[in-house]
Amino acid sequence: MAAELTAQQLIAQHRPTLDQALEAIRTRAYWSPHPEHPKAYGEHGSLDAAAGKAAFDALLGTRLDFGQPGTDDWTGGEVSPYGIELGITYPHADIDVLLPAMRAGQRAWRDAGPETRAVVCLEILKRISDRTHEFAHAVMHTSGQAFMMAFQAGGPHAQDRGLEAVAYAYAEQVRTPGTAEWTKPQGKRYPLVLTKAFRPVPRGIALVIGCNTFPTWNGYPGLFASLATGNAVLVKPHPRAVLPLALTVRIAREVLAEAGFDPNLVALAAERPGEGIAKTLAVRPEIRIIDYTGSTAFGDWLETNARQAQVYTEKAGVNTVIVESTGDYKGMLSNLAFSLSLYSGQMCTTPQNLLIPRDGITTDEGPKSYDEVVADLARSVDGLLGDDARANALLGAIVNPDVKARLEAAAGLGEVALASREIANPEFPQAIVRTPVIVKLDGAKPDSEAAYMSECFGPVSFAVAVDSATEAVELLRRTVREKGAMTVGAYTTSEEVEQAVEEACLEEPAQLSLNLTGGVYVNQTAAFSDFHGSGGNPAANAALCDGAFVANRFRTVEVRREA
Repeated sequence: MAAELTAQQLIAQHRPTLDQALEAIRTRAYWSPHPEHPKAYGEHGSLDAAAGKAAFDALLGTRLDFGQPGTDDWTGGEVSPYGIELGITYPHADIDVLLPAMRAGQRAWRDAGPETRAVVCLEILKRISDRTHEFAHAVMHTSGQAFMMAFQAGGPHAQDRGLEAVAYAYAEQVRTPGTAEWTKPQGKRYPLVLTKAFRPVPRGIALVIGCNTFPTWNGYPGLFASLATGNAVLVKPHPRAVLPLALTVRIAREVLAEAGFDPNLVALAAERPGEGIAKTLAVRPEIRIIDYTGSTAFGDWLETNARQAQVYTEKAGVNTVIVESTGDYKGMLSNLAFSLSLYSGQMCTTPQNLLIPRDGITTDEGPKSYDEVVADLARSVDGLLGDDARANALLGAIVNPDVKARLEAAAGLGEVALASREIANPEFPQAIVRTPVIVKLDGAKPDSEAAYMSECFGPVSFAVAVDSATEAVELLRRTVREKGAMTVGAYTTSEEVEQAVEEACLEEPAQLSLNLTGGVYVNQTAAFSDFHGSGGNPAANAALCDGAFVANRFRTVEVRREA
């Protein structure tokens, strides 16, 4: 089938979805084309639950061969946090061969234009969506997320974030018209007349450095933003979470080839154990864009050393919630308990520091002392996780030994208000499942500051006693400025306190959630409406997703001609 015909078919099929996405990012209203419920799949070519599980099982112990140029070895070694050895091997690339091959297809991809690139990306996302059940198991067994979270966050929510990036990329590329007629009057003389053409051109090869905890959710925005703006994309997964991104690369290569483009526009860079190829790749002159999610130390290294590339980082922060007063005490406790427990706190958006006045708070149930608030929150977490089956469905598994070590060490940092306990998972006996720990700290004591001013990634929260709401706001401001934050929350019935918290988040840019007591949580964001990160504090230099996230992935080249 001719590439032009394929492009026409893809435009006919996907342009309506693209238009809806463009409208969604304009209005910021709720919209998603990807169903969240597992039962929605199984028709129109998509895999149902049984077929998705069978597809995942069929991958175990196999070799995924994409036909990439420059494959010089095979590598693998993923072990599920639930105790399963995946036994899958992936192509190991000779970068000196692979990178030139990736560049070879960029001219045709550039010349295809923003609309064709967008609908090809939407076809990739559609085929990923059809295999959401398969991806859910792949995400679950590389990240440790419980199945339902892996299904939703690793499936439709990740796909939404990818589509959102495509929509922003398209909007920024067509902001400038493709052609213009320029006429400058010259009085009695003939006017000066030029025809001008404006073309978006890619920067080069983009590198996506994947993370362990949310391989698709954090990987798709950069991948699709770069691909939609004309760049080839090299995907370097986290060595413990290769499979979800490897499946993504395989699907992308298939779609590109069917659409008449070079499949090497998207490729995988799997690494041998301990190889650490991210640093090597990051400073290659061919790499012009880098997307990274992970530790602050490596994110800082990339920003400092990958000088030839446009670097987008999401690093670590210390997320803070101020608890000053509430009109729904039970709702507040329930909402916080869920936020602290979801995926064992292994989210970059999970609250860590709860700032509570030492003299207590006012509530709809009367005044509550600091000790009462902390004890009641501990009871709320205990109640939420009291049933082991429910706890397993919320907590998932501890993703790596470092998280377990931090959790165990946290108990020695202060008075334990809620001790972490082990939970058995009957289906996966080798899984390490732990409930959150809550530690009480005095914000006035210097020895406590070292704990609450450092990120403790995992199911660890600090109930920090402060002298007043004013002190809480100042501590929030300092924390965001010095350590960064992906999320900030506050509970208050005081208009004055609310304004002070909001002003702090405007001055030290951080995304704020106020008085959440229902089914929306501080650590969840919705594509097309919520911004993930602000790009304005040390936790991240970019926001998912806004115009700034895509606009510098391409440049506009002008060609002028005399008419």
